Amino acid sequence: MNFLPKLNSFLKSAQNPLIVVLGPTASGKTALSLKIAHEIGGEIISTDSRQIYKGLEIGSDVLPLKKRQNIPHHMIGIVEPDQSYSLAEYRDDALKIIAQIRARKHIPMLVGGTGLYISSIIEEYDVPRIPPDKALRERLYKEAAKKGAEALHKRLAKLDPEAAKRIHPNNLRYVIRALEINKKTGKPKTDKKAGLASSTGHGSGQTGPAKSSPFDVFMIGIEYPREELYERINKRVDEQEMRGLIEEVTNLLAHGYDESLPAMTSLGVKEIIPFIRGEQTLEECKEILKKNTRNYAKRQMTWFRRYNRNDDKNGSNRICWIKPEDL
Repeated sequence: MNFLPKLNSFLKSAQNPLIVVLGPTASGKTALSLKIAHEIGGEIISTDSRQIYKGLEIGSDVLPLKKRQNIPHHMIGIVEPDQSYSLAEYRDDALKIIAQIRARKHIPMLVGGTGLYISSIIEEYDVPRIPPDKALRERLYKEAAKKGAEALHKRLAKLDPEAAKRIHPNNLRYVIRALEINKKTGKPKTDKKAGLASSTGHGSGQTGPAKSSPFDVFMIGIEYPREELYERINKRVDEQEMRGLIEEVTNLLAHGYDESLPAMTSLGVKEIIPFIRGEQTLEECKEILKKNTRNYAKRQMTWFRRYNRNDDKNGSNRICWIKPEDL
């Protein structure tokens, strides 16, 4: 871990340090975060939008309690699969936990692959607090099933071009949320951002004067050669099956959770449902899951590459991209 000297130097001068460990799925963020946490006295806050749900431990690759090496982990398994939980709620809860960690004289660490969750903290998003419209969402999901996700994305592009640029057409959940906000407010989905927004180079409709971020951020990103990462993804899917992924999804269905719920559209859930229903073979479903996970990894890296790889002018954004051999 040749980045440790930089990290330790950063911690000596940082007034309010926040460490971010990011990378695509299956890149080794969990193992790296444990090593760092032991080194600096850190506590880990998950930035995975699916690990917040109970009952998705295998599908979202939650680290079992016995393997957490006595490192505190937060924001894991905090809501039921059918419970609404917005980005605004995530941000509020995560900020409270960060303050509690700091009060314990420990170092807060954001660890995970959901770029929007990470950005909401380090860029101080002023997230629209609009309650979900279940009826509207249901209509939009049905429309996507009939016409394809691309049709909804094209509609979003007409209403909110900036949001459409940021959201991948296949990210149906975010497309629908952006349409929902636009319909409810009559305005584009303008997540306001603070100080780090100017340094990371991916604006999203900022309005009003930017305020300084309260955090000194040190970001550590893991970059894998594409083919090697894909091999790791394929292997992990096979391991998830062995660990009980089918039984986990079967249990979710047995509880009657609607398949349109965000939790039920997660990677590792939606791909296995056709096998459980007898509509596809297990191998077919696994191949689809592997393909979808590889595509997700591509989208993750597209998001992460928007972050500035160099310190910004005021030194508040520090990032260190590392190769597997540096872990």
